[in-house]
Amino acid sequence: MAAQKINEAHEHIAKAEKCLKTSLTKWKPDYDSAASEYAKAAVCFKNAKQYEQAKDAYLKEAEYHTENKTFLNLSCRLFHAAKAIEQAGMMMKEQKKMPEAIQYIEKACMMYMENGTPDTAAMALDRAGKLIEPLNLEKAVDLYQKAAGVFENEDRLRQAVELLGKASRLLVRLKRLDEAAVALQKEKNMYKEIENFPMCFKKTTAQVLIHLHRGDYVAADKCVRESYSLPGYSGSEDCVAMETLLQGYDEQDEDQVYRVCNSPLLKYMDNDYAKLAISLRVPGGGGKKKKAAAAPQGGASGAPAAEEEDDYEGGLC
Repeated sequence: MAAQKINEAHEHIAKAEKCLKTSLTKWKPDYDSAASEYAKAAVCFKNAKQYEQAKDAYLKEAEYHTENKTFLNLSCRLFHAAKAIEQAGMMMKEQKKMPEAIQYIEKACMMYMENGTPDTAAMALDRAGKLIEPLNLEKAVDLYQKAAGVFENEDRLRQAVELLGKASRLLVRLKRLDEAAVALQKEKNMYKEIENFPMCFKKTTAQVLIHLHRGDYVAADKCVRESYSLPGYSGSEDCVAMETLLQGYDEQDEDQVYRVCNSPLLKYMDNDYAKLAISLRVPGGGGKKKKAAAAPQGGASGAPAAEEEDDYEGGLC
């Protein structure tokens, strides 16, 4: 089966080369037909799992779509050239050559943008981010942010904010908390613009966790105070939890901080933020909780507590 597909691919390449030849009666190469034949050859190589040869065929398809300079259907041809280059990137992905795959996909995205199809560019950048994320978080952040920027420029804020969210979580995972704080504020602003206020509440919680890990209580407190203007925030479960957390953090009450950070509200956030919650410690606390309750006065034997004996030692006079 594979051998048959490879033979078919070479037949299509032969036809493509014939289309490119000129003669006394044929003055110009037939680039459209050549591109079509290389596209067919690429599919045959792909089906035969000959991914390197498939990549080469896709690049040839793109080359001949681009070479065709006739005005008729120019936009369509450039779109197909970009699509072929993106497919070349996917052939690199099949060979586990991720950096090369991303290079081809980014090149295709630039062509999509030039061709006036930004949505296709953004979706391709998103796919590229997913491909590279297991190997290179920094590059994935860059790709998600680029895709979000494209959608934002097209006023497609729902798609943009989803991609920004991916970037923010990866920035937390990379411990680039200053950048994560900025990205989260942008997310929150977008959710406010599209009037998704419950998500604004969640982003406020994430902001507080990030700022406290940065050791910036003032910035964390400011996020909560600014969120009071959001419809429904004041008195909500999210609001009460953050007020309680900030109070415990400010008063170095480790038990209070522990209770909030291990509550279902925070434990079931996105995993990267949940990890921030359960690892949060108050300044100077050494990571230990306070005792849940002080020993009852007089203790189990009824003896007076030592501290109180010291306070009143020698009587009141």
